[in-house]
Amino acid sequence: MEHTYLNSSFGTAPFQSNGVTIQSIKTQDRRFILTDGAGTDAVHRNPQYAYAVCLLQTDSPWKGVGLAFTLGAGNDLVCKAIEYLSESLVGREIEELMADFGQVYRSLADSPSMRWLGPHKGVVHLALAAIVNACFDLWAKSRQVPLWKLLLDLPAESLVNTLDLSYLEDVLTREQAIELLEGAASSRPGRMDVFTRGYKGYDTSVGWFNFSDERLVENAHRSLDRGFTALKLKVGSDDPKRDIRRAQLVRNTVGEQTTVMLDANQRWHLPQALSICQELKNIMPYWIEEPTHPDDLLAHKTIAEVLNPFKIAAGEHIPNKVIFKNFLQAGAMAFCQVDVVRVGGVSEFLTISLLARQYGVPVVPHVGDMGQIHQHLVLFNHVGMGHENLFLEHIPHLRNHFVHPATITDGYYQVPQEFGSSSDLID
Repeated sequence: MEHTYLNSSFGTAPFQSNGVTIQSIKTQDRRFILTDGAGTDAVHRNPQYAYAVCLLQTDSPWKGVGLAFTLGAGNDLVCKAIEYLSESLVGREIEELMADFGQVYRSLADSPSMRWLGPHKGVVHLALAAIVNACFDLWAKSRQVPLWKLLLDLPAESLVNTLDLSYLEDVLTREQAIELLEGAASSRPGRMDVFTRGYKGYDTSVGWFNFSDERLVENAHRSLDRGFTALKLKVGSDDPKRDIRRAQLVRNTVGEQTTVMLDANQRWHLPQALSICQELKNIMPYWIEEPTHPDDLLAHKTIAEVLNPFKIAAGEHIPNKVIFKNFLQAGAMAFCQVDVVRVGGVSEFLTISLLARQYGVPVVPHVGDMGQIHQHLVLFNHVGMGHENLFLEHIPHLRNHFVHPATITDGYYQVPQEFGSSSDLID
């Protein structure tokens, strides 16, 4: 693929206003039935994938599209919250809005009556994610660039202006964030090769919880044939022997050189996690994901300490930057799985990525079925922040519903070229 934007410079001068103004805001409740065991895990045995969609209508050809991800029930509540939270954006010109978006973000997140329903978590925060993602999508479309290019073009101070660093002052000040980004800018040329090959993916659809043993083996072979060198298996069975048997089956199928991750989806209490993980260590997992309740910081810390060098990944269900800060401070996660459609959108995702960079913890986002927007963000994290180039989760079940679905070639996400965040859904 020819990468149109690679000959242009990054970190260019501030962009002149293009006059694109938000005229109205609409929502869509989009739900999709999964079949044949796809999407199942130890907690979610019959999932329905769904998006609460925020649409920013403008006086231009461009429309901002922002998504929050749910499992169906309650998706309508998120849409209603989008309507409440977004009212103040009508009439705003996009360049003017984004010039100091960190303050806009904070005013939305701390909207007094709606904040009581969180704060910074649950239905209201999911609605904020959709709104914020729509703003960034519209901003990139109005400049006629992909989101990753928009973010790389922003000078460090301008990018930090889009973030809300409140409650992080003890570990990440505005000055430190700017210094980190400016420091990473000088070494960008050494990381540009990601635009040539793409960003490595890992395959989660190999090992859904309800898949039979035979299907695990079949899927593992197919994944390797497609060029993937990393894959994930769901664990958390009522009978731990099932998890141990299936994990060993996958390891025997793919060999020792393939990276295998395990995901318990919060299924175990602490004693169970410590006991079962000791046995699962025998298959040499790259990480164990969400071994216990996502709010139990001390349990994650204990698991990380007892099982070291066994690694813990967490963040899929961590809702905001403050709790991520606490996990990072405690050394309770070795991989940060922040999800842009669960935290408060692109702005909070980038804030948490800066936090993780500050602590030397790699960001490997939870994707659900939203590799669409995350493919832009991991490119920026790697090139613009200096995050390690590891891999990005790939789940393909909703790709036919997107106007520009993520493209995987030989196990690598190809660099998106369309304007915006690749979030437009087919009507």
